[in-house]
Amino acid sequence: MSTHPSTYAPLDEQPTPVRVRLAAAWTSFMFLYAYVDILNFYTPGVVQDILDGRVFEFDLSQTFSTSALALVAVPGLMVVMSVVLPARANRITNLVVAVVYVPVTAFNGVGESWKLFYGLGIVLELGLLALIVRSAWTWPRTAPTTSATPVPVSSRT
Repeated sequence: MSTHPSTYAPLDEQPTPVRVRLAAAWTSFMFLYAYVDILNFYTPGVVQDILDGRVFEFDLSQTFSTSALALVAVPGLMVVMSVVLPARANRITNLVVAVVYVPVTAFNGVGESWKLFYGLGIVLELGLLALIVRSAWTWPRTAPTTSATPVPVSSRT
């Protein structure tokens, strides 16, 4: 004997505000970005290269570390900017930054031997960037407002 009704009312689908969608997408992007880098430490030879002062083709230096921090900070700051910027600036900023990060993301796979690992990370990150571009591009516009105050009709007597 079942105490559950045989049919359920559909769940109420609340629309997700664009700002929340953008902030969530940038947050997911940052998690992927960080975890690909962290999991890369398990790739044979990577830790030894770092201990020898090299990352990919670059010498470890203050300039390299500052550049890497700046590269990661921008998407991190986009989480906040997606919530606090005014709508027009928000839309433009999200479009520009997401488009700029497409080649940055693709570059992360250049010269890597673990194609499947980096390929999956890049595809997921590019999917999130596409969601960001689509969300910003299709940001709903408000309808032009009409005067809500009724126009008085002159009475003729």
